[in-house]
Amino acid sequence: MKYRHIFGPVPSRRLGFSLGIDLVPLKTCTFNCIYCECGETTDLTVERKNYVPLKEVLKELEDYLEKKPQLDYITFSGSGEPTLHAGIGEVVDFIKDNYPGYRLCLLTNSALLNNEAVRAQIKRVDLIIPSLDAATENTFQQINRPDLSIKCEQVIEGLIKLRHEYSGEIWLEIFIVPGLNDTSEELVTLKKAIGKIKPDLVQVGTLDRPGAEEWVEPADQSKMEEIASFLKKAEPIGKFEPGQKLSAYKSTGSSQILHTLKRRPCTAEDLYMLLNLRPVEIQKNLNRLLARGIIESEQKERGLFFKIKKGPEDYY
Repeated sequence: MKYRHIFGPVPSRRLGFSLGIDLVPLKTCTFNCIYCECGETTDLTVERKNYVPLKEVLKELEDYLEKKPQLDYITFSGSGEPTLHAGIGEVVDFIKDNYPGYRLCLLTNSALLNNEAVRAQIKRVDLIIPSLDAATENTFQQINRPDLSIKCEQVIEGLIKLRHEYSGEIWLEIFIVPGLNDTSEELVTLKKAIGKIKPDLVQVGTLDRPGAEEWVEPADQSKMEEIASFLKKAEPIGKFEPGQKLSAYKSTGSSQILHTLKRRPCTAEDLYMLLNLRPVEIQKNLNRLLARGIIESEQKERGLFFKIKKGPEDYY
């Protein structure tokens, strides 16, 4: 079966090998974050609806999970904000009722957690990783550039309500943008908000792949460790260190490379860790895609990243 709504397993720095579920079209989101590795948001919205057909998602999951692959997590993530899909609760229930051996994770920007219906739909998820990059309105607007209806205070309120109602683990993620949310004033305000939210863990991240805005730079490691120490119960997000290659997801050349790059820029090494292709095959396909103008490369501190230049749906 050709999968359009599930992807991976992706080697995650935090979740091990994770099968992704993508419930919204590319860059449909409540935020237009300056650091987003998927690029600039093209559909900035808070409207909840069935952005992709629910039947297709469930059929793909059934086809894949019936093979009993080895997975650490099944994760709602991908091209935009997963909670925008009005049927996310049905997907959660389908997996929990039919494949209870798998742990579920939700990556969310927290924008819709103040919505009672959203919180009810995600209550069976094992792990929620919500974001909170700022606790002051001005910095929130500068970093996350949300839909006009979303205010920083509402996001924090939603996170507090989630903690009161949700019995699973919450790992709060904070993305550090040097010069914006790493000042003493901003960090003190964030710490106060964290005290109200009471997450199980705080994870501090910074730029690892090219972001939506070219001027965004990563914070250095010493600064990240300093911030993590100040926030308490916090840790910097480390780099992924693969243990063994996973054979649960077979890939075929250019089409699978495109399928992966559609969701995030990757280095050749990233692709090698993810796909069951030899390094020489990966490089050969990357060269072919570069020559055809389908992808482009960008040199960053961690290496040479490849990303989609044209709509990948035209090529696989």
